[in-house]
Amino acid sequence: MDITSKKYFEEYEKTIGNLTPKLLEDYMFKNKVFDFEYQIQTSSVYSSNIEGNTIDLNSFMNYKLSKKKFSGKKELQEIENLIKAYIFAKENKLSELNLLKSHEIFSKTFLIKSKRGKYRQEQIGVFSTEGLVYLAIEPQFVQKEMNLFFSNIKILLEQELNLSEVFYFASLIHLKFVHIHPFTDGNGRAARLLEKWFLTEKLNDKLWVVPTEKYYKQQQSDYYKNIDLGVNFYELNYDKCLPFLTMLPNSLTI
Repeated sequence: MDITSKKYFEEYEKTIGNLTPKLLEDYMFKNKVFDFEYQIQTSSVYSSNIEGNTIDLNSFMNYKLSKKKFSGKKELQEIENLIKAYIFAKENKLSELNLLKSHEIFSKTFLIKSKRGKYRQEQIGVFSTEGLVYLAIEPQFVQKEMNLFFSNIKILLEQELNLSEVFYFASLIHLKFVHIHPFTDGNGRAARLLEKWFLTEKLNDKLWVVPTEKYYKQQQSDYYKNIDLGVNFYELNYDKCLPFLTMLPNSLTI
């Protein structure tokens, strides 16, 4: 599936795309005070929670208020590192090199140095309690896929897109990235950051306030179900992708 494809856009537009401008307008009106620092803290907590981090937002913010050091507290440091990656994204253009740098920043607590900011050199699968759920593309093909992926992102960044199209392509970017699964670990965090990075670069910095990570955490079972389009990279059926694509604009309703 090419992330520049509009194959599903007509159906997406009829389902929710045509409502996205109004949903965004209403959401931004309710959140007129734009606090980037607080929003990225919130986003980082929820994105980490999706991956199993047990520190909730209230606990994290109170720990921050206590001004204690994160040293020795792995889950707290994990969130703090993701916050740094979001800050890096806000201050830098979306590119392959900068995505790798952001991964290097946020993966310090769960990957050895040689795997941070580097594409994987091993076969990776996604497992549940019932066994293998998804088998990603072989490691020798990851670099080629990511070269194509970022070539297509460059095309999208240079195109004139309306708001509905931006949301549509941001979701496709998120979905395709997860399916490539280019890192040994940290793919979900990177995909959610990448989606929002694309939104803000195409539209406005204020879209860092969009509560995607919170929504995906609240709808975690549907989030994973909607990502699941096949048992391996070669048997993905993107004809079933619409439920995932609608999640991003639906995040504006919370």
